[in-house]
Amino acid sequence: MPPRPTQEGGPPRGGRGRGRGGGRPPRGGPQIVGTGRGAQMAGAGVQPSGSQAAHAHVATVGVRRPNYGVSGKKVSVFTNACEASVPENIIYHYDAIEKTLPARVNMVLLKQLQLEPEFHPAGAYDGKKNLFMPHRIDFGGGANSRTYHIPMNGNHQQADRPPPVFKITITEAATINPEVLQRFIDGQQSQDETISTALTALNVVIRMLPLQTYPFNVRSFFTDREKIDVGDGLQLWRGYFQSLRPSPGRLLINIDLSTGMFFKPGPLINIALEVLNKNNPRLLSPGPDLGERSIKELERFLKGVRVSVDPATRGAPARTVVIQSLTREGAQGIFFNLQDGRSTNVAAYFRELSNRPLQFPTMICAKTAKGAVIPFERCTVLPGQLARKQVPPDVTRKMVEFSTKRPADRLASIRNSFQVLAYGQSEYVRNFGLAINEGTLPMSIEARQLPAPALLYGDGSKNKRAYVYRSRRTNISLSIRIEKKLVKPMTINRWVVVSFESDRRFPAPTLMQVVGQFITGCQSVGMTVVEREPIFTWESPQGNIAKALKDAGNKCAVKHKGKGPDMFLVILPDLANANIYRAVKHFGDITQGVVTQCLKSSKCTRAKEQYWANVCLKLNPKLGGVNVILDNSSASLLLDRANATIVMGADAPMSPLLHLSSAVSTANLVHYIPRMSVQRSRQEIIAGLYEMVSSIIKDYIDYQKNVEKKLPQDFKPKRLIFFRDGVSEGQFAEVKEKEVEILKKVCDDLKISPPPKITFLVVGKRHHYRYVFPSERKQQRRSGSLVVTVLLEPSSTKEFTHPLEFDWYLQSHGGLLGTSRSAHYTDNKFTADALQAICYGLCYIYARSTRSVSIPAPMPTLSVQRAKNHYDPRGVDLSDAGSTADTASLGVVYGGL
Repeated sequence: MPPRPTQEGGPPRGGRGRGRGGGRPPRGGPQIVGTGRGAQMAGAGVQPSGSQAAHAHVATVGVRRPNYGVSGKKVSVFTNACEASVPENIIYHYDAIEKTLPARVNMVLLKQLQLEPEFHPAGAYDGKKNLFMPHRIDFGGGANSRTYHIPMNGNHQQADRPPPVFKITITEAATINPEVLQRFIDGQQSQDETISTALTALNVVIRMLPLQTYPFNVRSFFTDREKIDVGDGLQLWRGYFQSLRPSPGRLLINIDLSTGMFFKPGPLINIALEVLNKNNPRLLSPGPDLGERSIKELERFLKGVRVSVDPATRGAPARTVVIQSLTREGAQGIFFNLQDGRSTNVAAYFRELSNRPLQFPTMICAKTAKGAVIPFERCTVLPGQLARKQVPPDVTRKMVEFSTKRPADRLASIRNSFQVLAYGQSEYVRNFGLAINEGTLPMSIEARQLPAPALLYGDGSKNKRAYVYRSRRTNISLSIRIEKKLVKPMTINRWVVVSFESDRRFPAPTLMQVVGQFITGCQSVGMTVVEREPIFTWESPQGNIAKALKDAGNKCAVKHKGKGPDMFLVILPDLANANIYRAVKHFGDITQGVVTQCLKSSKCTRAKEQYWANVCLKLNPKLGGVNVILDNSSASLLLDRANATIVMGADAPMSPLLHLSSAVSTANLVHYIPRMSVQRSRQEIIAGLYEMVSSIIKDYIDYQKNVEKKLPQDFKPKRLIFFRDGVSEGQFAEVKEKEVEILKKVCDDLKISPPPKITFLVVGKRHHYRYVFPSERKQQRRSGSLVVTVLLEPSSTKEFTHPLEFDWYLQSHGGLLGTSRSAHYTDNKFTADALQAICYGLCYIYARSTRSVSIPAPMPTLSVQRAKNHYDPRGVDLSDAGSTADTASLGVVYGGL
């Protein structure tokens, strides 16, 4: 077919003959919404002929796919996606709204702006700066920009004043030809900024209608159809995530559920009482029952909350204000001057204007950014406000319960989401020529179920070599009954028990019972406890935690003639706050790494065998031991002594923490080296990476020389596998280029010759594909989720991987509740089967878990979360404010020996 001109005089495009299909549609046939290229073939069962391999001249950000894996058993599963077609019309990109306003306000202004005739048919706006139009805007006179003055109609609240007017400048930015996106998914074009912009534009198009109707955050929007109150002045709302994703030969829409935390609507007095856990409105007056600490807590909660204010003047309309702060006095104690010069207070002012006195004149008041003071009883919290705050500990459990859905229920909710997503009713989807085949959800794809690796247990085990159960639960959790021993169990010579629970709630007989059960648990897995009657003390949780532990340690040293304890067993009260735990962990750091093991009092007093086995799984590695290792046949590439391999895991999350970890092959991938560094938050490239990697490799070489007693030619590593977490898709190229160069420079400066072969992998956990909803009952767990070991890398239809590069999804864990999330891997230089086997095997040696986990053991997720507990809080600010840009953050390096 010869090239044909595009609409609006765009560049010519070549014709194609492609099908759209793959997943088997539900009964009743496919439902196609909108119009677009290939829409008539979507869901018809036609395999995409455009799913060819990337052309040789096309550059890639990552590594080209070397081949498709073949190991394991082929299975079919469903996933939460449906098909869409790439539109044919040119898309015009404009910059809009230069002034910084909330996205909610920007959406209202742009909707008002598009009533102007030159904006018909309407375009799609992202709430920030990007406006995409299906046609070129005629600004008149050939101009490429124009400034509009838009009134906020329908939102002004005072009849005697005109609505506020906002100045909006619309400037032409770029022209987007969707042809580049089609070429990309056909493997004929490299991924670059034009591809990213085209995907961004289409994502804005499908989100435009719901964002105008419902509360939203970056990529999700929420409805009150499913919601629950969770206390603390908060509610949870069910939401929906949607994202257009490229795949070989086709465009997909990934649809998933999400959960949003919202401020509970209603009278402000009721919300304030719930936040402070009080039951009498009179307790919101300054005094012994409402001190400065309580007011600050309430102020932090209410800052930025929009409330509707009952008018002081009878008959006037209600108005909306935003709470900025709270007063420290009651309404009758706050004085100000009227326009006629008279002095009055807030309570008298509202009584005079409305002819009704305040019911609670001594209650504190809300203040706005302009200084207006408003009594609580005149304020009502408006519905639909996202609480962009840290989730309170009491709410976390309820949030997990609300978010958890069995796969069948999750799929049903996703199907019902089409009523809310409303693709068929969206004028924006129609205007841009986007076709969406709702009938292809869920899509059926091909996967492979990998065989479980064999694990080795220690001497004395009934069966030293064992395979993991089908449920992917390791035998060690049942060690007492089935006689499994740790590979390298450690000895505890001297130890002390410190209880921060009162001796009334945790008396001596109970403590001695716990001590006996702990010793029995250690013995059952092969650990030796020499001291049978340790020192134990009761300490106040409000006291100096470090001093209490030090005093207990000194008592142990006196008992053992100057030898201090190997371990502190610390009993925490049920209502312990994070400060006690942090202080205990920090004490272990400042005392040259003395091991601490914390137990919750309510857990250990009624604990059974499995509890103590799990405690030993945590404690033994802290003491330098090894719990379980992979059999050589299950990790031959990593355990090849002729090609010593270092496996590292690194993370640079958006929180103020960094972590890098490493495991060494000759130590069976289970010993780790910790390192910490301070860096600035919200930076993608790891600061101090050179120093941390250099230190780890030096320790590795020293270990090979002095512990493994290797020959000089075998001291240095031959291969380095680097797992990298916390990388956004837009930063893949920068992180790969800069951090791989750092790794090469470290090896060069350490004179490692020949230089080790470096494999750099990106591991993603925050995607929304759910490879669940098994098509065969025997593939399901009791929860309804997939059994683990399912690797999603289709070798025939190739529907879900990157159009050009080597990536795959590995579901290496079994979900106990709800729907499991697979890990997404990108980049490598091994064959597909070899690298996938490495990643899969590493998911089975996570020391503190009795199950396979979702990401390889060297990944630093847990240490990132806990690193701040090991750092002197006087050195770096790790408060909530520390997570913002331009503040110091704590970095952790966790390498292996």
